[in-house]
Amino acid sequence: MKIQSHKDLIVWKKSMDLVTKTYELTTFFPNDEKYVLAQQMKRAAISIPSNIAEGYRRKYKKEYARFISIVFGSVAELETQVEICKNLPKFSGYNFEKIENLLSEILPMLNVLLKKLQS
Repeated sequence: MKIQSHKDLIVWKKSMDLVTKTYELTTFFPNDEKYVLAQQMKRAAISIPSNIAEGYRRKYKKEYARFISIVFGSVAELETQVEICKNLPKFSGYNFEKIENLLSEILPMLNVLLKKLQS
């Protein structure tokens, strides 16, 4: 299949799933976290497919690679926020597995994409 748009990229599709799962999970966060940790997690998750898309639409591979580098930062941010949640007793009943699994699928894809852009 020929890639004609960022929407054809599996990494973009997985990232969109990640946004959905993040929104679904944070909906159930305690009220005192809805405007703090939940918002930060949503922003980080949204940044991932957004920067993949923006980078794809850039004119040069070097620019695209820069946006993928930004995506790595957003992935690390979301991973850290999940770890913060897992360390806090108020989140002991929450299941972060779907988000963690998607993050672990997305990272290798980003590595491959970045290597292709840099070659």
